[in-house]
Amino acid sequence: MRKWAKEHGLLLANFALFLVFFGGMILSGAASYSEDQQAHGEPAVTVLQFLASGEFLEATFENWESEFLQMAMYVVLTIFLFQKGSSESKPLDKKAPQDEDPRHATIGKATPWPVKRGGIALGFYKHSLSILLFVLFLASFTMHGVGGAEAYSEDQQSHGQAAVTFLQYLGTSRFWFESFQNWQSEFLAVAVLVGASVYLREKGSPESKPVAEPHYETGA
Repeated sequence: MRKWAKEHGLLLANFALFLVFFGGMILSGAASYSEDQQAHGEPAVTVLQFLASGEFLEATFENWESEFLQMAMYVVLTIFLFQKGSSESKPLDKKAPQDEDPRHATIGKATPWPVKRGGIALGFYKHSLSILLFVLFLASFTMHGVGGAEAYSEDQQSHGQAAVTFLQYLGTSRFWFESFQNWQSEFLAVAVLVGASVYLREKGSPESKPVAEPHYETGA
């Protein structure tokens, strides 16, 4: 068990942090939503009622949407684009292992089965990471719209105005403001990491070059 935990520590730690912060978001979100409801003369809600609300769906998926978009775009952009001196870039002056043609790989017992099979399976597998991230982005984008339409309709009706459909909500400035305010911060964070890794170091991290490495050296 200890060996397994060590081998999967990075995933386990991030998933544990996700659960802690997601739980905090749910509890604080339910309290905030209840306060807003009571301010409008409505009864407070339970945590379960909050989880079924458009407010919860909107708050959750507008954030997930930006994260998956950032990661999907980063995976794709690093195929074609470079940053001299950054640990986040492939080397400029030599071929990276990621560019090797899997059809010419030596097949062994541990080789992933799509590589062994070839054809359509390999064609899909070569881009499976970006496909997954874009699918998760589109799913989150959709759920952001679904939850947002419900929350927006509640707000509209409380002011004596008509509710909106999912498609109508996608045409509102509120939806795009929520999306853009998250998207811009994600790409700013990536840009800072890419640029800072040229000159700054973090000993022991694979996201950093070795501490003594020259600034112009590109790649981890």
